[in-house]
Amino acid sequence: MLLLGCGRLWAQPAPAKTNDTMAVIAVHDPGATQAFQPDREAVFAMMDKGITRLTSTSTPRQAWCSLVSSNDVVGIKVFSAPGRNSGTRPAVVAAVVKGLLSAGIPTNHIVIWDRQLVDLRLAGFGELAAEYGVRLEATTQTGYDPKAFYDSAMIGTLVWGDLEFGKTGSQVGKKSFVTKLLSRETTKTIVISPMLNHNQAGVAGILYTLAQGSVDNFIRFETNPKLLAQAVPEIYALPELSDKVALCIVDGLICQYEGTEQGLLHYSTALNELRLSRDPVALDVLSIRDLDRQRNLAQATSRKTDHALYNIAALLQLGVAEPDKIEVIRLETGTATPPSRPAEPSPK
Repeated sequence: MLLLGCGRLWAQPAPAKTNDTMAVIAVHDPGATQAFQPDREAVFAMMDKGITRLTSTSTPRQAWCSLVSSNDVVGIKVFSAPGRNSGTRPAVVAAVVKGLLSAGIPTNHIVIWDRQLVDLRLAGFGELAAEYGVRLEATTQTGYDPKAFYDSAMIGTLVWGDLEFGKTGSQVGKKSFVTKLLSRETTKTIVISPMLNHNQAGVAGILYTLAQGSVDNFIRFETNPKLLAQAVPEIYALPELSDKVALCIVDGLICQYEGTEQGLLHYSTALNELRLSRDPVALDVLSIRDLDRQRNLAQATSRKTDHALYNIAALLQLGVAEPDKIEVIRLETGTATPPSRPAEPSPK
């Protein structure tokens, strides 16, 4: 069968910069959600406009071909535990799948994945995978690679599914092993995170979404903000993770400023935005700023985010953590006049 794909292997472009600043594309459509439910066609149009602007191409197909080739196995990492209303939304993932198919990626080379299969199914990704004929995978089922790991002195309490579960010894529990999906199978990764509060990390954003789902024995970091701030960027920096990231997308259709993994729509605001970049740190810093702003507007309990995680990520050259070096290029789709946005406070 002839694949109407990209025709050749493309080199991954460097992160988009303008005048020594990191570019983030923010696409807004006031009609992208209705009663917190995404309008799929509106989301598709937002993705098409954002991806062509990010890659400086003329058509969505050219844009996707600049990021992947028809030989790639592309993993789409989602954050599914909070469910379809507060986690990564299937409509946004569907827009990415549509783009990958236009670039000639075979359906069996597209993998929607997260840690737990039950979370993926409850969040609606089983239905989406069946609709497009793509794969649905959970890292707890595909297993972990004993040759690829993150090492830490913090010993974890291993649970079923962890590679070393049931083993004994003084070194057992010090490693977090990378999923075989990343180390052995997929060649490119697209990370799609929601704009969702996280009490320790500030946001369940790009860095956290990929790190927590890519390795086992991760629970040991969750209750200690200092350990989490170090582990998340260092795990993301592993070559099995960071070297494969082709695109980062923030699902900003809904901004939930309280709740972490709980769906709390009464603590949510419809921003009706998608944000695209090749810089995970810039996207996360902007998301934290929006979460802070929405708390202030709602007169909710304010909180001070420790930016150590993002400063460490910047030191590891994963991206830009300084707001004055991030240029947000705003685009509009739809027909309604966009609302004016208040001034945004800078992260401390």
